[in-house]
Amino acid sequence: MSFEPSESRDRFKTLSKAQTGIRGLDEITAGGLPAGRPTLICGAAGSGKTLFSVEFLVHGAMEHGEPGVFVAFEEKAEELGVNVASLGFDLEQMQRDKLIRIDHVHIERSEIEETGEYNLDGLFIRLGYAIDSIGAKRVVLDTIESLFAGLTNLAVLRAELRRLFEWLKEKKVTTIITGEKGEATLTRQGLEEYVSDCVILLDHRVENKISTRLLRIVKYRGSVHGTNEYPFLIDEEGISVLPVTSLRLSHPVSSERISSGIPALDKMLGGKGFFKGSSVLVSGTAGTGKTSIAGSFIDSVCKEGIRAIYFAFEESQHQIVRNMQSINIDLQSHLDKGLLLFNASRPTLNGLEMHLITITKLVEKFKPGVVVLDPISNLITVGSTSEVKSLLTRLIDYLQSKQITVMFTALALNENKTEQTDEGVSSLVDAWILVRDIESNGERNRGLYVMKSRGMKHSNQVREFVITDEGLKLVEVFLGPDGVLTGSARETQRLLEKTSEAIRDHAVSRKDREIERKRLILESKIASLKEEFESLQEELNKNYIEEELKKSIMDDNRKELIRKRDDQI
Repeated sequence: MSFEPSESRDRFKTLSKAQTGIRGLDEITAGGLPAGRPTLICGAAGSGKTLFSVEFLVHGAMEHGEPGVFVAFEEKAEELGVNVASLGFDLEQMQRDKLIRIDHVHIERSEIEETGEYNLDGLFIRLGYAIDSIGAKRVVLDTIESLFAGLTNLAVLRAELRRLFEWLKEKKVTTIITGEKGEATLTRQGLEEYVSDCVILLDHRVENKISTRLLRIVKYRGSVHGTNEYPFLIDEEGISVLPVTSLRLSHPVSSERISSGIPALDKMLGGKGFFKGSSVLVSGTAGTGKTSIAGSFIDSVCKEGIRAIYFAFEESQHQIVRNMQSINIDLQSHLDKGLLLFNASRPTLNGLEMHLITITKLVEKFKPGVVVLDPISNLITVGSTSEVKSLLTRLIDYLQSKQITVMFTALALNENKTEQTDEGVSSLVDAWILVRDIESNGERNRGLYVMKSRGMKHSNQVREFVITDEGLKLVEVFLGPDGVLTGSARETQRLLEKTSEAIRDHAVSRKDREIERKRLILESKIASLKEEFESLQEELNKNYIEEELKKSIMDDNRKELIRKRDDQI
């Protein structure tokens, strides 16, 4: 058996796809729904099937020039238009512009007679006219249960389903057919999923009173596709699907540094701060200053013109802005300039997956360079530890793939001897800053140290962390006789050293004075001896001089006597 080289595959005809325009779905389906083929969207009531279908038609008409037909068996055109108006879709105007045609088909179960001759020819004629009237390329049938509500003969049902799907393929329209979820099957009849080329299941779960919407591609003939469950969100912008479930570890990295906002902490991190696009965890017990560190980091990057998003799960935007002002950090100015965006909500507002979608949507829209989540500990209230870790893992991978620096703050419990956070995220992040209480001498002080920082040289010292009116400061390490001292113990040791120095200086001064006194006494004795010596010397010299003078006079007298004697002769 021989295999053709991979280059020859390009000659084969591949499945063409119709982009849905739904954020995230086209990525999961590798391009969209199968063009010219039927797709089944199934799920329980309220899972979002109709909205999904309307978005498919609207985006196709507005963005890809593909008009669409919406055949509703339950809602009237006016009702449908009102229901989707909140998303900014003006279906009435689109109908006038012949971009969309909405046709309501009323079917009464009591009027349906089940016979061997039952067929959908009337629907085909009506649907065909609607398609041809606007040149439709997309069709939605919502919902198929209403069409076959009165049929119990599976043979007739299967035959008519096949006829419907084949007729749609012949018309070469990309079709979405919605169906209600059955008890043990994807649909009530349990047949649609077998004749559909693509089947997408929408699920709406409620656990611990918190709802989560999930999407899964059950099958997709002729195309690769994501097979996981993907969370999706329905908000004022429509449907957003989060394609982040398991990303490959192949994202680029940067050697560029970004300041932490605290010069002394930057010095501990090799003198330059964090790596751009890295993940940072700041953990510690309550009141150790985690939010202050996050605020200082945000302030620093915004001053550099970098956009940032602050996700707060504990305090409101106004609380954080006010509190930061007390330490000379002005976040309001960054808000006014459009560099900073706050998103403050309780974790219980949504499930974990919904929070993840909200974060990714804001990131895509605001395009920040830095993201802060404060604190991630509160997410434990809406999910288990493993679920929170899974969410944070996907979030880290997502943000790092976009070279966005993310900082998490997390609460560490006093009894947590291993220094690990409850979320188990410390092993995932690139840098871990731990702020802890140091209790001694009847007071509580803060100590900060770098637990780890991948890819860079970093300090292993414990630095005292001080929150002042002028910002955050790290006090230089002060070593006492028994080790590192902080707070009043440091000041006490400094006073002791100052006292010892004063005593030492006093002792040195007294010694110097004693030496000076001894020197003066000695110099006085030397002067006295010198004076005595000079007096003795003078006395001795005096006797010597007198003897010499006496001798000289006697010589002169002798000479004079001799001269006189000679003169007498």
